Amino acid sequence: MDEIVIVEYDPHWPLLFQQESARIRKVLDQNIITRIEHFGSTAVPGLAAKPIVDLLIGVRSLAEAKQVAVSGLETLGYAYWFDNPDPQRMFFVKGLPPNSPRTHHVHMVEPDSLQWERLLFQDYLCKHADEAVRYAQLKRQLAQRFSTNREAYTSGKAEYIESVMQKARSQAS
Repeated sequence: MDEIVIVEYDPHWPLLFQQESARIRKVLDQNIITRIEHFGSTAVPGLAAKPIVDLLIGVRSLAEAKQVAVSGLETLGYAYWFDNPDPQRMFFVKGLPPNSPRTHHVHMVEPDSLQWERLLFQDYLCKHADEAVRYAQLKRQLAQRFSTNREAYTSGKAEYIESVMQKARSQAS
């Protein structure tokens, strides 16, 4: 079972990101990667989160990445989601229950992807501790309610995330 568990912030998460980023850079052609960012809840200091480090990787081309990234990341223990319904993103998971817990997610996108906007959300939470506290409370409630349903957990956050994104976009412009 792939249970959703929210834990207190772990100050080692940024280091885990740096280590994983270095491992990924070693197995993937550097010409394909445009940037790698730590994003999501584990990138927000002090924020409770699922203990899964998210990496947002920019690649020159998803078509090119599909030729080389899948096998490269598999050598690091990642599983590729071949049936991902989002054609604008490649998604990989490291660690899959029941064999081991999830530890990392890789979201691979092109430089012009709207996925980069997700960095605004975490930046906003980093600057607004009160909003981060509200988000942590919502995540805990949803994890209790939907402990084994990732889709429902994620859907339950959507309205809140969009409200914060509106604030973040207005501050960014």
